Amino acid sequence: MSKRIAIIGAGPAGLMAAEVLSQYGYEVHVYEQKPTAARKFLMAGKTGLNISHAEPAAQFIQRYDQADWLAPWVKQWDAAWIQNWMKGLGIDSYIGSSGRIFPIEMKAAPLLRAWLKRLAEGGVKFHYRHQVLQVQPQAVQFKDLLQEAVHTEAFDAVVLACGAVSWPQLGSDGAWQAWLKTEEIEPFQASNAGVEIAWSKFMQPVFGQPLKRVDAWAGESAKSTGDIVISHYGLESGLIYKQGRGLRHLVKQRKPMVLQLDLLPDQSVEQLAAKLQPSKKQSLSNVWRKAGLDSAKANLVRELVDKALWTQPEALAGQIKSLKIALSGFRPIEEAISCAGGIKREMLTEQLQLKSHPAVFCAGEMLDWDAPTGGYLLTACFATGRAAGEGAHQFLSAQ
Repeated sequence: MSKRIAIIGAGPAGLMAAEVLSQYGYEVHVYEQKPTAARKFLMAGKTGLNISHAEPAAQFIQRYDQADWLAPWVKQWDAAWIQNWMKGLGIDSYIGSSGRIFPIEMKAAPLLRAWLKRLAEGGVKFHYRHQVLQVQPQAVQFKDLLQEAVHTEAFDAVVLACGAVSWPQLGSDGAWQAWLKTEEIEPFQASNAGVEIAWSKFMQPVFGQPLKRVDAWAGESAKSTGDIVISHYGLESGLIYKQGRGLRHLVKQRKPMVLQLDLLPDQSVEQLAAKLQPSKKQSLSNVWRKAGLDSAKANLVRELVDKALWTQPEALAGQIKSLKIALSGFRPIEEAISCAGGIKREMLTEQLQLKSHPAVFCAGEMLDWDAPTGGYLLTACFATGRAAGEGAHQFLSAQ
């Protein structure tokens, strides 16, 4: 009789683990508490599924905060591998001008349909509306949400791919943390999330407007360039997400959470100061506009820079080139695209096997790693899903 494996979570990591294990002939059961699979994956693909990134491997791997841990798996199941895998499902892809990889159709749904169909044809059994209540070394207790019945089933191995705690309405509610010891988990923090600032009422006219082409940095993090959107709660954009790791590091060091911006990176302090010289013929607003400060940037300067400096060109130029913004925190973790934190590396073997439960393997966002958006999140979910599947196979083969 073939050995039975339970995979908890029907997101990208869980489906990849199922794909690996089904190829070895195991009896694979995937359990998902939602009515359908991969809801966060589908949501992410609504505006264009950015599935990976084509940048060089050495640069790619450094996007992760746990680069040395993830490197073997991400390099094995890299962007090129993902494109070939998609092609095997009948989904062609292309590399955008930014290096990001997308399906030709841009959507996640066709890819997911083809994937689920192939898994089902490979013998994988799906159980939706099944909420896991407890995971033991070789048994899982479920609640059938349709029949309101609780039952326990035995398995030879279990793969946990339950996600983190962002977007809980799509399934990743973090309930699995109760199955493990507190010391096994690094507390979750919001990642790829907006930041909060207590604006005065004078910022309201520029809510929704972009700060175009600015440099941003936090603490000792490297500068990155892009646009930032001013929102009613603070700031939001991919550029903000890139600085998330630096901002969290400041918090960890018990330092003020401060974001710094260069509002006009194409000008030197000297060039800018020359343009900011007061003029009797022009209003202050007009001088600023001609110096390069559009309405969004000008309002930000008025909000954050002492009024006494507005007519001091050299001092004002210094502020514009290194504008310090005190943040009150990140947006709620439920709104975050992803999370930092999760099951600690030292609690797992190199096969992603829980040291406290040898028959249990873990994958995806529930592990303690973090990355920016741009295809890195999905790539690591795919890679760790496959790694956990291979780890479970090695474990079962040795039985």
